[in-house]
Amino acid sequence: MIVLVVLAPIFPLAATLVTTVLLFKAACANDLEDPRGSSPGAAFSIVGGLGSLVCSILIAIPVIHNPYTAISGLIYLDPLSAFFLITISLVVFLSALYSAGYIGTEYGHNRYSYKKVQIYFIFFGLFSSTMLAALETGNIGLLWVLIEAATLSSAVLVGIEAKPESLEAAWKYVIITSLGMVIALIGILFLVYSASNVISHSDQRLLWQVLVVHSGGLLRSGLSLGFLLAIIGFGTKVGLAPMHTWLPDAHAEAPSPSSAMLSGAILNLGLYAVIRFVAIAEPGLGRGYVQNTLLLFGFLSVTIGVLFMIGQNNFKRLFAYSSIEQMGIVTVALGFGGALGFYGALFQILLHAIAKSTAFLGTGDLVLTYSTHSINKVKGVLNALPVTGGILLVASLALMGSPPFGLFFSELTILRAGFASADPWLAVFLLALLVTGFIAFGRKVFSMILGNPPRGIVPLEGKMAGGMALGTAKQIAGKQIAMIIPLVIGGCLLLILGLWMPQFLNSLLLHAVKVIEL
Repeated sequence: MIVLVVLAPIFPLAATLVTTVLLFKAACANDLEDPRGSSPGAAFSIVGGLGSLVCSILIAIPVIHNPYTAISGLIYLDPLSAFFLITISLVVFLSALYSAGYIGTEYGHNRYSYKKVQIYFIFFGLFSSTMLAALETGNIGLLWVLIEAATLSSAVLVGIEAKPESLEAAWKYVIITSLGMVIALIGILFLVYSASNVISHSDQRLLWQVLVVHSGGLLRSGLSLGFLLAIIGFGTKVGLAPMHTWLPDAHAEAPSPSSAMLSGAILNLGLYAVIRFVAIAEPGLGRGYVQNTLLLFGFLSVTIGVLFMIGQNNFKRLFAYSSIEQMGIVTVALGFGGALGFYGALFQILLHAIAKSTAFLGTGDLVLTYSTHSINKVKGVLNALPVTGGILLVASLALMGSPPFGLFFSELTILRAGFASADPWLAVFLLALLVTGFIAFGRKVFSMILGNPPRGIVPLEGKMAGGMALGTAKQIAGKQIAMIIPLVIGGCLLLILGLWMPQFLNSLLLHAVKVIEL
C-alpha cells in the first residue's frame, strides 16, 4: 500500500525531474530547439498523469473500508481523501494528454519557444504532484504547505505566455490566494489552540483523525474563530465570493489545459480542506454555526457567479464564473448537510470537475481556430469543429444541469437536502438561481455552438498544417489525436455517469459521506 501512496504524487514529479534534466542538458549544449517540433516533457506528463490515476484507483479499493495511516499519521488516507485523489488525478491525466497537442501546436506556430514548452511541463508536473501529495497527508500543517506550493507552481502556468494580461492575472492570483492562505494558517493555529485542553501531545494536534475524535471537547471560542478563518482562507482557494476576484482573470489568461487544471483540480483541493474543517467543527460548534457560515458564502458565490454570467462576452471568463457558481452550489450543499447534502456535494464535485475540465479543454480548440476569446465572434462551432463542438455541447448541457447528465441528479439531490432542512425557502432560492444560471449560461454557449461559422474560419487541422513551421503530417495527426482523446473521454464519462452509477463509485461516495458526518 505504501508503494502506491508514494507513487501517486511521484509519477508527475518524476516527469518534472526528467524534463528539467533534459532542459538543463539542452541549455548547456546551447541547443534549445527541438528539430522534431515536440517536447519530451509532453510524453512524460501523460505517463505521469496516467500512473497517478491508476495508483489513485488502486488506493481507493482497500481504503473504502479501512483508512490507511503511516509515519505517525503524517500519511493518512480515508474514503474522502481517496475520492478527491481519483477526481484530481483524472483531471491531471486529461489535461496532460490535451497539453501534448495544444502546447505542441502553439510551439509549431512559433508562439511558444522550446524553452517555454519545457518550462510549462516542468511546472505542470510540480503542480500535479503537490496537489496529490496534499490529499495524502493527515497533517494540517503539511497540507497547508503543499497547497501553497501548488499555488506557486500553478501561477507559472497562468503567466506562461508572458503577456501583460497573463502576468497581471498570475500576480493577482498569487497575491490574493496567498493572502487567503495566511488567513487559513491563522485559522489552523486557533484550531490547534482549541485542542490544547483535550490532546496532550502537541504533535497530534495537527492530525485530522485525532482532531475528529476529540472534536466534541475542543475549546469552543478557538474552534469557532478557527473554523471561520479557515473557511475564508481556504475559500479563497475555492473561489468563494467575495474572495473570488482572482479566478476569472486567472482562468481567462491561462492556456486552456491550465484553466482545466485550475477549475477541475485546485478548486477541489481547497474544497477538500473546507470539508475537513466542517467534519471537525460541527460536533464542537453545533450544526447552526457551521450551517449558517457555509450557506452565507455558498449563496453569495452562486448569486455572483450567475449575475456575472449574464453579461459576459469572454467564453473563458464565462466558464470561470460558472466555476464560481458551481463551487457555491457545493458549499450550499455542505450547508444543507445530512447524508443527502453531503452525498450531493461530493457527486457535484466529481461531475463538475469532469465537465468543466472538458469544457476548458474544448476552449483550446476555439482559441486556436477562431483566434479570439469573444463570444460574439465565435459562431458555428458545431460546423467548423464537429467533434469539439459536439463535446462542448455535451459538457455545457451537463454544467447547466440538464438531464440525463449526472449534474442534474446531483443538483436534484442537493435540492432535496434543502427541502428537508430547517428552512425549505433556501432550497427555493437555490432553485431560482439555478434556473437563472441555466438560461444565462445556455444562451451564451448555444450562440457559439450553433449557426454558421464566420467567413475565413479554417478548421483546426487546416490551421495546424498551414501555419506550423515544423508540421509534418504525422506530427499534425498526433497532436490532433492528443487533443481529441481527452475531450471524448470527458464527454463519455459525463454521459455514463448520468445514466449509470458504478457500484464502486457509489460505495466510495457513501463511505466518504460517513467520514464527514462523523
